[in-house]
Amino acid sequence: MPRKKERSVEPQAVETPPGEPLRLTQFSHGGGCGCKIAPGVLEQILARTSPALVPPQLLVGIETSDDAAVFQLNADQAVIATTDFFMPIVDDPFDFGCIAATNALSDVYAMGGTPLLALAVVGMPVNRLPLETIQRILEGGESVCAKAGIPIAGGHTIDSVEPIYGLVAIGLVHPDHVQRNSGARPGDKLILGKGLGVGFFSAALKKGLLSPACYAAMIASTTQLNTPGRTLACLAGVHAMTDVTGFGLLGHLVEICKASGVAAVIDYTALPILPDAVDYAARGCITGASGRNWSSYGEHVSLDRKQLGDLERALLTDPQTSGGLLVACAPEVVTEVLAVFLQEGFDQATVIGELGEGKPQVTVVRSH
Repeated sequence: MPRKKERSVEPQAVETPPGEPLRLTQFSHGGGCGCKIAPGVLEQILARTSPALVPPQLLVGIETSDDAAVFQLNADQAVIATTDFFMPIVDDPFDFGCIAATNALSDVYAMGGTPLLALAVVGMPVNRLPLETIQRILEGGESVCAKAGIPIAGGHTIDSVEPIYGLVAIGLVHPDHVQRNSGARPGDKLILGKGLGVGFFSAALKKGLLSPACYAAMIASTTQLNTPGRTLACLAGVHAMTDVTGFGLLGHLVEICKASGVAAVIDYTALPILPDAVDYAARGCITGASGRNWSSYGEHVSLDRKQLGDLERALLTDPQTSGGLLVACAPEVVTEVLAVFLQEGFDQATVIGELGEGKPQVTVVRSH
């Protein structure tokens, strides 16, 4: 039987109107952490996956969908390993590089660690993007790593249809200070470190609606390193920590509830929100990832539909690129935790709810 002739698939050309600058977001079907595979789909993909080898030194693996792997080296050191990369969420190449690098390093901080070095993950349509644009993306990533005090010590590049950039991040943590998403306890308070609404802003940017002030707020949030994580990990009353990214606040909180065997109640009115973000959502600037997120974990969430409508649900499921830390801590250390955030420039950090006993689920209420 003759072999079927294989067809080469050529990438579609990106048309830029005459006189208009090239936009990075033209190349991507989704941007930032909104590119992540929906949690429900990911769960199905990984359903039959089990590591062939689990050495005792592997303190954190894939079992609870945590932020990074942690491998103990000796009594005082454990290495944190993670990787994160995505397509452009903004058009400015330097800003894109900064956001992607900040997002990747966040996983190290979320585990309570300090970054040690990074490797670049680069996929670029080299025949369609100017080399200067690619260089600026890499410079953005390098600038963030320099701010974190680490080198980009290598990496890997490929020619790809869509621009992709991110990092492999390596960090160190004391084994006693590793922060997992599985240590939360009934009675803990929940603290969120950054405002929500990045996905709304990114949708508005793609539609050409985002104001310069809101763009600046978006960049300020997504390029702010989650450095409080390494200090919070040393506080005895901090029991669990993760960062809020592509699955939205509800998705990552559901992960904490499942991993820790607790239930959560959050107050919608207490949520920190980026300026004007909800206004953009009301104008239709909502990402497709928001709906996919809800479809994946909505069964684990109870919303008061008399007080919380589709707009509020969209915020709760909005994919956050380089979002804030979500901390579960004992009530007696709340003031200290908030002080750490404020000391490091996180002025939107606030208590958003608490944990209790019961089946793993999240209940959202509106206090007023």
